[in-house]
Amino acid sequence: MKKFAVVLSGCGVYDGAEIHEAVLTLLAIDRAGASYQCFAPEMLQHHVINHLDGTEMAEKRDVLVESARIARGNIKPLSAFVASDYDALLFPGGFGAAKHLCNWAFEGDDCQVNADVEKAVLAMNNAGKPIGAMCIAPVILAKLFRGASLTTGHDPASGGFIENCGNKSVSATHGEVIYDAEKKIFTTPCYMLDASISQIAAGTENIVQMMIRG
Repeated sequence: MKKFAVVLSGCGVYDGAEIHEAVLTLLAIDRAGASYQCFAPEMLQHHVINHLDGTEMAEKRDVLVESARIARGNIKPLSAFVASDYDALLFPGGFGAAKHLCNWAFEGDDCQVNADVEKAVLAMNNAGKPIGAMCIAPVILAKLFRGASLTTGHDPASGGFIENCGNKSVSATHGEVIYDAEKKIFTTPCYMLDASISQIAAGTENIVQMMIRG
């Protein structure tokens, strides 16, 4: 049985993991006959967004604690991740990927990747194991690699960042997965495109299936 490590970044599209992408990813893994363990960095969120009206709220929340909502409590701090225990590493999207797993949303080309995220990604890459990212999460990989083929759909801002980091930004549509064979990196656009939930399900299923084969 293939074992996936799935890295979450909070709970909710505007300040955490995109819930549809995260849940459908876990469902796709399970339906493929594989298993998963959720992880998240143990850190305070940059801010908390009211998902009803988009305003910033005057409170503090922890990324790991919020991610535990999606994982139904079965989650570990990313600092505890051990690459040899897993066959694949996968990042759902949501703005938390660009605010907490890295800070691209605020710093653009000058962004930094969270230290535990960088450690996990590089450990899997060094072991020759597949790494996947959906929606905006490929910006994390763009900062850590050079010469990789990545997609964020047709988005010019993130696509430009991918190129500025020395990678290739590939246009992709619903359900399409861009595979970089040299680095064993898989990316799919999901909600970087105007999408229905069934189109998100197609993207998550396709990336999981390809990562299992890859």
